[in-house]
Amino acid sequence: MSDSPRSPSAHSNGSHPKGASAKATQPGGREPGRLPASLRRNAPLVPVDSAGGRALAAVIAILTFLAALCAGGAELVATSSSQWRSDVAREVTIQVRPQTGRSIDADVDRAASLARQTPGIESAQAFTKAESERLLEPWLGTGLDFGDLPVPRLIVVKLQPDVKPDFGALRQALSAGVPGATLDDHALWASRLSTMANTIIGIGVVLVVLVLVAAGLAVTFATRGAMAGNREVVDVLHFVGANDDYIAREFQRRFFRLGLRGSAMGAGAALALTILLGALAGSWRASPAGDQIEALFGSFGIGWRGYGIVVFIALIVALITALVSRLTVRRFLNETG
Repeated sequence: MSDSPRSPSAHSNGSHPKGASAKATQPGGREPGRLPASLRRNAPLVPVDSAGGRALAAVIAILTFLAALCAGGAELVATSSSQWRSDVAREVTIQVRPQTGRSIDADVDRAASLARQTPGIESAQAFTKAESERLLEPWLGTGLDFGDLPVPRLIVVKLQPDVKPDFGALRQALSAGVPGATLDDHALWASRLSTMANTIIGIGVVLVVLVLVAAGLAVTFATRGAMAGNREVVDVLHFVGANDDYIAREFQRRFFRLGLRGSAMGAGAALALTILLGALAGSWRASPAGDQIEALFGSFGIGWRGYGIVVFIALIVALITALVSRLTVRRFLNETG
């Protein structure tokens, strides 16, 4: 007898092995020729379109949606952080504080000239007095008289690509030629930014893992419930010669389809939400809020790599659904066998 029957209906015509009565050989004490309702008319062993199957698909869709959002957010932060660090690495600033008995304008010109003479420096742009005062307006407000305040002047220094200037030599030249001038290469700020971004990315990865674990637990309980509800079907399959591997494959195939359907819905919803947010951010780009959003998240797009990660998560959820269902069925059969 084959160990992978497609349907046990051929063995339900009342014939039984020699030396055994009909009632003794029929599982569950059913009348000869009677099959469970779930096996009639070539019904699947594990109905996917049942109420329980639809509920599990909805749970998988929600969990996939949350996992995709976490992964997309982590990818967005990683991309934005990389852009920020790249921009910061291309610039350094020189701050020139006013000194008693010295001309601030002369000191600014001297510091900018020293910066331009340093190898690896592309340009040095000094802020005017009015531009420096405008930098204080977000904190001090407008309409104030800064004439009596020793407002420092800034010089933005842009670096040549793939060239690292000798900041030590530039600091020594500024200290000797321009008292009160300091060079800030933003290394501390970039380090803190990198730490913050890596922390957010790590939290996103942990959340994705937790969501996948929750999906596996949901599939485990759903599979055990399906096994308990189809116990008579399993007994009939054992009666006609089906082994545990065949039954586990049936559950695995059905739950894989169910998990794939649920994860596809969840991933599709996450991608649609991401595209919608990107479109809204693009429409707000000309507004002050849009400028802030673009400054924080760039164009608010996760790129092709982000889309690939979302699709990959959907496939992982479907595979977890199939694998967990198979392992749960084997364990259930071993416990009840």
